[in-house]
Amino acid sequence: MADNTQGRVPTVIADGVHIVYRVNTGSAGKGAATAALSKIVRRKKGDAPGVRRVHAVRGVSFTAYRGEAIGLIGSNGSGKSTLLRAIAGLLPCEEGKVYTDGQPSLLGVNAALMNDLTGERNVVLGGLAMGMTREQIKQRYQSIVDFSGINEKGDFISLPMRTYSSGMAARLRFSIAAAKDHDVLMIDEALATGDRSFQVRSEDRIRELRQKAGTVFLVSHNNKSIRDTCDRVLWLEKGELLMDGPTEEVVSAYEKATNG
Repeated sequence: MADNTQGRVPTVIADGVHIVYRVNTGSAGKGAATAALSKIVRRKKGDAPGVRRVHAVRGVSFTAYRGEAIGLIGSNGSGKSTLLRAIAGLLPCEEGKVYTDGQPSLLGVNAALMNDLTGERNVVLGGLAMGMTREQIKQRYQSIVDFSGINEKGDFISLPMRTYSSGMAARLRFSIAAAKDHDVLMIDEALATGDRSFQVRSEDRIRELRQKAGTVFLVSHNNKSIRDTCDRVLWLEKGELLMDGPTEEVVSAYEKATNG
């Protein structure tokens, strides 16, 4: 691929990133305090018997630039979501480093949204969790509700989140996250929810975010959404970066490999 990076501003640099999960398979019967102490000791001395290492991301390196929309593709368990969590600062690197310019935001705001609160209250809570002011949330509230389509078949925004289908909840999370301009926005399968009209609105919003000098990462198994939204694709398999290049080139190679 030709080098056309001169003069462009990098937003994310992944430099030889390795992510390892440790699954404790040998603490059955131990109390919580004993198990926690054992983990601390093992961390200091190295992994002990009963701890299984899952090497989820293996030496991934790339640079993302402002204004790019980057798709992440690969089979289930290939490390796509894990890599996004590392970029967001939610997982430590076993080896290598992740550097970001600006604040990465991982969709959604699941930790902030509460099932027993109404959709309306969750819009406020989710907006605050992303750093929006109350005045900004007030100004954007109706556009968030309209974008989500939550109220198209009734006044669902005034009902508790526990009454929502998984698709409705996912659409509301995307709508809250998309209401703010982001330095780096990472979206994991959000466009797989909802009907085609919502997917089109979502794709249009991603293009707007790119035009406002942000960087968007999109994980999806829907190759059409990747093609319609992204100008660059990273293909991961078994934690390794197999290919990084223009969307059509990478997606076509992936389809050829997976379809035999």
